[in-house]
Amino acid sequence: MDTFPGIEEDFIYGVPVYDKGRFYLVNLKKQVNLGVSIIGLKPEEIALFEGSGKTARHIKIHQLLDDDGIKQLVPLLNMVKEKAGIPD
Repeated sequence: MDTFPGIEEDFIYGVPVYDKGRFYLVNLKKQVNLGVSIIGLKPEEIALFEGSGKTARHIKIHQLLDDDGIKQLVPLLNMVKEKAGIPD
């Protein structure tokens, strides 16, 4: 992944997770959810995502993203990468 070189991929409960759980992907019937850890984010940052989880929220993706669609996600993903902590 050019945006995050060296990012680690793993599987937890059959779900692909990235960067030690900061990000995950879930394929659902009508969309793919790109989930993010919200631990350490400010309330206004958390509000940028959907859901009501205490440790994770998501972005619903309903169609294949082109380069512009992916570029729109990069600032949000960078924010999570820099600020979200993963408890040990």
